[in-house]
Amino acid sequence: MRQVFDPLRPDKSESSAACFVCSQGRKSKGHKMPEDLKLPVIDVSSEDRISSANSIRQACIEYGFFYIVNHGVDKDLLHRLFAESRKFFSLPLEEKMKLDRKENRGYTAMYSERLDPSASPRGDSKETFYIGRFEDHKSSSLNQWPSEELLPTWRQTMESYYNKVLSDGKRLLSLIALALNLDENFFEKVGAVHQPAGYLRLLHYPGKLGSSGEEIFGASAHSDYGMITLLTTDGVPGLQVCRDKHRKPPVWENVIHIDGALIVNIGDMMERWTNCLFRSTLHRVMPTGQERYSAAFFLDPNEDCVVKCLESCCSETSPPRFPPIRSGDYLQERYRLTYGY
Repeated sequence: MRQVFDPLRPDKSESSAACFVCSQGRKSKGHKMPEDLKLPVIDVSSEDRISSANSIRQACIEYGFFYIVNHGVDKDLLHRLFAESRKFFSLPLEEKMKLDRKENRGYTAMYSERLDPSASPRGDSKETFYIGRFEDHKSSSLNQWPSEELLPTWRQTMESYYNKVLSDGKRLLSLIALALNLDENFFEKVGAVHQPAGYLRLLHYPGKLGSSGEEIFGASAHSDYGMITLLTTDGVPGLQVCRDKHRKPPVWENVIHIDGALIVNIGDMMERWTNCLFRSTLHRVMPTGQERYSAAFFLDPNEDCVVKCLESCCSETSPPRFPPIRSGDYLQERYRLTYGY
């Protein structure tokens, strides 16, 4: 029987080696607004890989989120990515529904997802499009594409971005391995990045929403299921994180936009892999009254990769919290609970 785990947050075993402070919060109508969180910025092109790995370790323990710069995704490609995304989401609903989501690929309409089951029953105020991997014919054939007559350069742009961010994600994993005191090729050796289960998810949040009298979320509070996520946005704010997901009431902080940087966050599977040393942080997107576009790339292990506690993350005093599990089984159960399949 497959199980889904919500790991308890361990005590912090390491303190921050550098000081990352929040800016002062803003207040409105007597209520304290979320503060802007100043996350670590990692230069992944640095020749000092040990220093970069140490910074990543600190970021993953303290925040579960960080920025990467000099990652190799050029601004022209990002511009084309968002231009094509806007074109698709501007199509009539009837046209978009021809690509209705199947096998975790394709279009999902407004309010059809609810990432937090305890949130508004209306669903999240976003529409999305999922693109899966291309490495093998079986997986590639499951992808759905808009008509080339309508969007002649759409597929080419998405494939270019997918392949580029996948390559960057694999290189980032080598730094994460070093951050965990492992061989930099660890994730290759265990088969995690051999035909990994990578998904590109385009997201569109509308600017104007009707007043229903209930709290509306662009994306309700959740943590990502897999290994790591690499996110790019069009600069419109809305992303917030809650560093302590067990705190009641939760304290939310804004993730600000840094031009040219990708936002990286740790997923539940990596948290499990590291015995809760690295944190998978609760996050959400709140409406701001502005139309917002983003693209999230979920880099998850090959389905047959077995996720078990890393030797560098357990000891006699800190034994493994979870039994080994096949990556595909873990993710499928999480998808079933969220999407009903």
